[in-house]
Amino acid sequence: MLIRRREGNAYMVHLTEKAVEKVKEILSTQEPQPSGLRIAVVGGGCSGFSYSMAFENTPNMLDKTYSYDGLKVFVDQASMLYLEGAEVDYVETLEGAGFKFNNPNVKSTCGCGSSFNA
Repeated sequence: MLIRRREGNAYMVHLTEKAVEKVKEILSTQEPQPSGLRIAVVGGGCSGFSYSMAFENTPNMLDKTYSYDGLKVFVDQASMLYLEGAEVDYVETLEGAGFKFNNPNVKSTCGCGSSFNA
C-alpha cells in the first residue's frame, strides 16, 4: 500500500507502507528519539546526485513537513525539485535489505545504483 500526502495539485514524495513501518521501527530505537526523518538529494556520487535519509529533531525554516501515518518527513526546497513523484520503498532481497528510491525524474544512474543524474 502506498501512503501519499498531497502538496498543492501534485504529489511530492510517496512512502510505501513498508517504508514507513521500517523507519518508525528504527526511529523507536533512537535515544533521544528524533522528531522525524529528512529525505534529501545531495550533490555527489559518480552521476552527480545521491539520496540522503537522516533523522532530524527540527525542520529548517523553509522545509516542507509531511506526515505519513504519524511519521514526520522533512524535505528541503532544493530537494523538492528532484523528488517530485518519487517513491521510497523498503525492500528485502537475498542480496540484502534497504530503502529503494523509484524516481521518475532520474535520467540516468551509475553502476553502483546509489547516485543519479536528473
